Amino acid sequence: MADTTTTTAAPGASAAVLKTEARLFLREPGALFWIVAFPSLLLTVLGLVPPFREPSEDLGGLRVIDLYVPVAVLLSTIVAGVQTLPNVLTGHRERGILRRLSTTPVRPRALLTAQIALHGATVLVSVALALAVGRLAFGVALPEQPVGYLLALALTAFAGLALGATVSAFSRTVKTAQTIGTIVFFPAMFTAGVWAPVRTMPDLLRHIVELSPFGAASQALDRAAAGEWPAWTHLGVTGLWALLLTCVAIRWFRWE
Repeated sequence: MADTTTTTAAPGASAAVLKTEARLFLREPGALFWIVAFPSLLLTVLGLVPPFREPSEDLGGLRVIDLYVPVAVLLSTIVAGVQTLPNVLTGHRERGILRRLSTTPVRPRALLTAQIALHGATVLVSVALALAVGRLAFGVALPEQPVGYLLALALTAFAGLALGATVSAFSRTVKTAQTIGTIVFFPAMFTAGVWAPVRTMPDLLRHIVELSPFGAASQALDRAAAGEWPAWTHLGVTGLWALLLTCVAIRWFRWE
């Protein structure tokens, strides 16, 4: 009977954890700004540069601003996965919250699930905002292959959040998580095309970048936006990274 009661109580308790974490998350304006607003703000700044709104023969008739909408999408995932999620999870572990949860009907994984759901939902809001800003402010076409775009986006979010869980797994303190996150953040931005869209990179560098999760995701989103089905190689690389990072995070993650 005790087991049945615990099992029955767990879903309600998990929902309470999600509600509590959501309330705390909404009280962090800094995290919300960097995940939701910053990518679209960067897109707006770039769009205000006149040459970036002019079609280029080197880009097949596209404009630079057209290439930066997928970059803004990737940036939100990178910020959520590398900068925000590890700090929250590591902070909960450092303060003993995960250990205390293990003595209740709610298991610590409920908090992990809640955080991944919250960050995933926030990324979706950021993506919608970036697409809206690109379309309404600069006339960037919406993705012409929406199914392929959503698939690439789901794999990208999966990889980004798995990367964040991995950073947390190897971080004993919040300060360590911040340090590792910062070290990972800049290469991730480079491979996502923040400084130069992946399509415009030299061939050798582009092929190397496409082996990274965000480099492959950038190409997948780019092709889907243009109306083509994303290359299975790009989807496969992003998916494999997501699976690998998830396995690493599960193997090394500690609740206390």
